[in-house]
Amino acid sequence: MTDLMTAAVLERFGGPGEFKLTRIPRPTRINDELLIEIHAAGVNPLDAKTRVGQGVSAAVDSLPTVLGHDFSGVVVESPYDAHPLQPGDAVYGFIPVPRYSGSYAGYASVPSLCVAPKPVGLSHTEAAAVPVAALTAWGVVTTVAKAHERQRILIHAAAGGVGHFAVQFAAYFGAHVIATASTRNLEWVRSLGARETIDHTTHHFEDELEDVDVVIDLVGNLTHQVATKSLKVLRKNGLIVSVPSGSWPTMHEEAAAAGVRATGYRVTPDAATLAVISRLLEQGSVRPHIDEIFPLRDVSAAHERIETGHVRGKLVLDTTVLP
Repeated sequence: MTDLMTAAVLERFGGPGEFKLTRIPRPTRINDELLIEIHAAGVNPLDAKTRVGQGVSAAVDSLPTVLGHDFSGVVVESPYDAHPLQPGDAVYGFIPVPRYSGSYAGYASVPSLCVAPKPVGLSHTEAAAVPVAALTAWGVVTTVAKAHERQRILIHAAAGGVGHFAVQFAAYFGAHVIATASTRNLEWVRSLGARETIDHTTHHFEDELEDVDVVIDLVGNLTHQVATKSLKVLRKNGLIVSVPSGSWPTMHEEAAAAGVRATGYRVTPDAATLAVISRLLEQGSVRPHIDEIFPLRDVSAAHERIETGHVRGKLVLDTTVLP
């Protein structure tokens, strides 16, 4: 096996055109890490934020660097003989970038606790669409909101990467899901399990709803003050979970004044939780949706697309298609 690999390298912070497809040294596996041949990588809004110098860029020690949290691929090297994941096993997971080099590359060395067996029946591109978005959705829906029957949950940006999983998880646990989405996505989010939908392009949700138990805010206050307006629809002592970072600095003060609870959320790259999600994927209770697949060489185009904010489900890079 060659000591070099092809990667989409970010040479400096800036626009989508700052990526360069080049050959760089393959990562060296140490300790509990698995060396994985990457077959597909998910593209997330966090990747785009980091690319411009926001997101998790504060922890980038030096440039150039490789981005990409989501991956699906095959184990090349395992930590030890009796490790549950062995060379040849199909796996997927969540790389804690930038502490580790990312998935926009041919290979990655990933901590074992971030890697799970790939769900049976999913292709590598489908699997790569899952980890970050599904783990985020699972955390806000089950860990924080504790979704259950008769609970009314409003999910903003329900057709997006995190949103389309959040709708499915909340519906799976019996909650009454109310989803905001654009006109073209209303019927689709209903097919995912939403019982009510609101077209955010033509209606004001804050004028149509009341006594909501939980708001899962995937938009924040940078767009039409969605977070602040959501306080109006919550019941007394209801809960808003605001996922976008940095968009609502007065969250706790505004929530307290409205008589409701508020929290942010940060996703954890947890393979044990991912294994639970895998079972739902394998039994067909949950499904990922891929809006578009790009070859790795078109990573700049993928970032341009993710920044439009009009992606249904996820975007994925096929890292096996090279120049």
